[in-house]
Amino acid sequence: MNTVLIAILVVGSIGLIVGVFLSLASEKFHVQVNENEEKIRAVLPGNNCGACGYPGCDGLACAIAKKEAPINQCPVGGNEAAKKIGEILHLEVEENIHLVAYVKCKGTCDKIQRQYQYDGIHDCLSAAVVPGSGDKKCRFGCMGYGSCVKACAFDAIHVIDGVAQVDKEKCKSCQKCMDACPQHLIEMVPYESLCHVRCNSHDKGPVVNKNCKTGCLGCMMCQKVCPTGAIKVENFLAHIDYSKCIHCGKCKEKCPRKIIE
Repeated sequence: MNTVLIAILVVGSIGLIVGVFLSLASEKFHVQVNENEEKIRAVLPGNNCGACGYPGCDGLACAIAKKEAPINQCPVGGNEAAKKIGEILHLEVEENIHLVAYVKCKGTCDKIQRQYQYDGIHDCLSAAVVPGSGDKKCRFGCMGYGSCVKACAFDAIHVIDGVAQVDKEKCKSCQKCMDACPQHLIEMVPYESLCHVRCNSHDKGPVVNKNCKTGCLGCMMCQKVCPTGAIKVENFLAHIDYSKCIHCGKCKEKCPRKIIE
């Protein structure tokens, strides 16, 4: 009986000592919680994609609360999240242009020429290291092995007929597909824009003509008809300045390869 009482007293004493120690430690190491940080974290989407440049939504919420990051830093939450954060911090919000990813390639299976049969790993990063950067003759085009698809957390990009295509309604502007593409042919374009050059080739016209039935020839016909100077041909490839484009569609009509859409 005495043994049982001694055991109870020992265990109880240990519990009391540990309890006192934990109580003192909680006061000593207490971290003041920033209420704004918690409110901002609740507004952020919680995907933890890292597109903002911070280690997840918690990191961004902390940075915004400390005024170390702009309130519109989250591309996934977009202007809606920025507006709510502005209300929390009593700040005015400057809306960002809504951007979505766009794949600059139209070289589908029926239009592109192939230089050999590729039987390796179906991953663009792996295929990029083989001779010719993949089996397609165009060294600038979409490989079609889906590294961008794997990188997208929002099911916004899929490979269709050998070329990646973006569903702009699902795209959250996280740019993960851009980082995953070894060809660097995915760019961010305004959601509202109606004209895009769907080619990434910098080869001269005759070479493009041999490799792909639909690639940009650098003929400059689009540049000549543009009334605002929004489209320029540089290094044998047409580029659109979206700040100047008025969506008149004249470049689309004039393009002999129909790659402006």
